[in-house]
Amino acid sequence: MAKFRALRERLRQLGFDQDDEIRWITPQPASSEALLRTHTPEYLQRFYLGEIAATRRTPSGFPWSPALVERTLLEVGGTLAAVDSAMQTGLALNSAGGTHHAYADRASGYCLLNDLAVAAHYLLAEYRLERILIVDCDVHQGDGTAWIFRNEPRVFTLSLHGEANFPFEKRRGDRDVALPRGTGDDAYLERLETALDSILGDFQPQFVLFDAGADVHADDRLGHLSLSDHGLYRRDYRVLAKCRRLGIPVAGVIGGGYDRDLEALAGRHAQLFLAALALTAG
Repeated sequence: MAKFRALRERLRQLGFDQDDEIRWITPQPASSEALLRTHTPEYLQRFYLGEIAATRRTPSGFPWSPALVERTLLEVGGTLAAVDSAMQTGLALNSAGGTHHAYADRASGYCLLNDLAVAAHYLLAEYRLERILIVDCDVHQGDGTAWIFRNEPRVFTLSLHGEANFPFEKRRGDRDVALPRGTGDDAYLERLETALDSILGDFQPQFVLFDAGADVHADDRLGHLSLSDHGLYRRDYRVLAKCRRLGIPVAGVIGGGYDRDLEALAGRHAQLFLAALALTAG
């Protein structure tokens, strides 16, 4: 997608390429082994082989193509690479990811594979962790993620989302915070902090997956909330800082963001990276 290129260029303009303390990783495509922990074999076969006809739009919202398969596998691979890096360093980010609408057996809402669910299953299987927290701050509820982990007590899902937005049939997660249309910086951050502090204390996660959706911004064409650029930065900094203070590794993904002005959109997604840089430099 064009926004990924725009974000990469924005980070270059901000000097991320010149910072010796930042390590860039080129991900490998997610393996079938990793994907099969989350997605059904039947669905993966349709996904890989294009049994969803290229002339029709998939339930993800995209027309199927081999290039779409490659990009999707790399996107999930980027989240897995961020997980591995965060386990070593404490903090890592994927400049894509957040495909939280995908279910085990189907695509939904511009999401073909659920990278957050794949990453959580990867942590359970490969690192033998027992308590994974998914903090989903995309404006749309992570319905696919909630459904996948509905019977998995080792994974706790927190979703902070717009109440009157897609998906219109919500799936019950472990903690759902529905926000009214027009919610701004201060009210949003208060609701987030209340929920997150409670969960960090009670659940005591060993790893946090953070979906830093930028579609909560006031100018997002699909979001209907009212956060500012600085509100995004404050949100992302607070989530990362709480994890860092408690010694919890965290991997972040950029989540949703919808604006025809790609430069403005890239600037919103960049707030996650600026927050991480400020935190690690402090």
